[in-house]
Amino acid sequence: MPLATLFIIAFIVLVVVTIFKTAVVVPQRSAYIVERLGKYSATLEAGFHILMPFLDRVAYKRTLKETPLDVPPQQCITKDNITVEVDGIIYLQVMDPVKASYGIDNYLIATTQLAQTTMRSEIGKLELDTIFNVRETMNAAICNAVDAAANPWGVKVMRYEIKSITPPRAIHDAMEKQMRAEREKRAMIAESEGERQAKINRAEGDKQEAIARSEGEMQRRINEAQGRAQEIQLVAEATANGLTAIANAISNNVGGADAVNLRLAEQYLTEFGKLAKEGNTMILPSNLTDIASVIKVASSVVQKK
Repeated sequence: MPLATLFIIAFIVLVVVTIFKTAVVVPQRSAYIVERLGKYSATLEAGFHILMPFLDRVAYKRTLKETPLDVPPQQCITKDNITVEVDGIIYLQVMDPVKASYGIDNYLIATTQLAQTTMRSEIGKLELDTIFNVRETMNAAICNAVDAAANPWGVKVMRYEIKSITPPRAIHDAMEKQMRAEREKRAMIAESEGERQAKINRAEGDKQEAIARSEGEMQRRINEAQGRAQEIQLVAEATANGLTAIANAISNNVGGADAVNLRLAEQYLTEFGKLAKEGNTMILPSNLTDIASVIKVASSVVQKK
């Protein structure tokens, strides 16, 4: 093979390799930092790019996605001198890839260390019983502190979350006993409240029942009294009507007075006959022999009516 042909083939291979090395494809939500002769040149965004051969190189590759970063567990001392183990997770995002590349050597390690120191500082301000109730406040305080420090690095701290707070075993057992006692106390209070409400409900029910029974009894007596009153009134009216009819018949009919006198005499003698049969002793009026006078007196009474 001639030397010229070999030279051409070598040149073509060199060009292909050079193009392959200088062609850069940047993924979505990423940014590449390009340096030319060791100095910052450009920031490549998502897409296809061609670098200057032998002059440009990709110095840093930064992702612009939100990145979760685990904060390792560490020992923290509370305000009441109790050691607890606390770990968390921090979410951050690169906002300025140039600052993230040249503002600090490794922003991931720096952010983690800063989150740990801030966490120790916040835990030291609180007592153990308070820590579990103010997690949201501590998360916000740590997030704000780390975000303010990471701003010159072109990094935005989105949020911080405490994953777990582990007190010593002895403290944990004491807290378990305290929580158990608190739950039992709440259960007893709830049970007593339930019994009290049940008694109130039963008393209220008995009261309503007694009121309803008394009202029913009162209404029954009123109805009976009204019935007896109406009965007496009707009997009285019927008796009065009957006496009026008898009186009218006696007054208006011929021989009515004689019939009344005869009837009275018969009843008079009949009643005395009954008295004689029922008892051995009988008190007789002084004028018993004068029956005519008795009939006369009865007739006068009838005529007055």
